[in-house]
Formats: sequence, C-alpha cells, structure tokens
Amino acid sequence: MSEKAMQSDIRRPLYKGTSLSLAVVFGIVGMVFLLIPGDVLSFFNRISPGLGFTESPVQGTGFYLVLAVGYMYLVTLLACLMARHPDNPIFPILLINAKSASSVLSFALFLLHGPFLIYLANGLIDGSIALCVFILFRKIRNRTE
Repeated sequence: MSEKAMQSDIRRPLYKGTSLSLAVVFGIVGMVFLLIPGDVLSFFNRISPGLGFTESPVQGTGFYLVLAVGYMYLVTLLACLMARHPDNPIFPILLINAKSASSVLSFALFLLHGPFLIYLANGLIDGSIALCVFILFRKIRNRTE
C-alpha cells in the first residue's frame, strides 16, 4: 500500500466522523432555535453587559425564525451528505460557503447594526467552522491529487 493510500485511509474516518459530528451539533442548534429562540437571545443579553456589549433586541419568533431553522436544516443536511459521500466535493464547498456567508454577514451586522455579542459570537463560530471544514476538505482532496 502506498503512503498516499495509507494517508487516505486515516483521513477518511476523520472526515466522516467530523462531518457526522457537525451534523449532530447543527441539528441540536436548529432544534434549540426552533424550541427556545427567545431564550438563546436572552442568554447572550444576560452576559453582554459584563463583556461590554449592548443588549440586542429579543425577537425570537416570526419569519426570521423560519429562516434560521431552515438554514440549520440545510447545514445539517450538508454535513450528513459529507459523511455519507466523502468523495463528493460539492457538499463541503456548499457548507464552507454557507458558514462563510453567515460569518461575514454577522460581522457586517455587528459593525452596521449594533455591537451585539450574538453577532460577534456567530461570526467567530461560523467563520471557525468554515475554516475547519476547508482545512479538512483540503486534506481529503490532497489524497487524490
């Protein structure tokens, strides 16, 4: 067995396991958004003043809730598809784009709408997820090059 093939055998379970873990986390977060959306915003508002941030408006229902839960469903599905089809490059590319867009928009809203901790936290978390998926994707892609 070649060295590249051995690296592939090691990387594949890591890729699939990480993808599946992301899917579970995304699914849980989506359910939290759906079931207790106001509590999520209230939690961030409780810790915001102590960290020097402005409290954000608490609106956890309505049309934006539909969009947030729909987005979490989509990223959960993408992570599941990554785990099931590790050789298909479209799923990680779509997940990277989704998380990057969420991150950039969160930072933009932080700057343009208000210095809310929820924006900063989401920007950092989704940006970190996008970067980690990108690194993982590059490692799995390098095995075939």
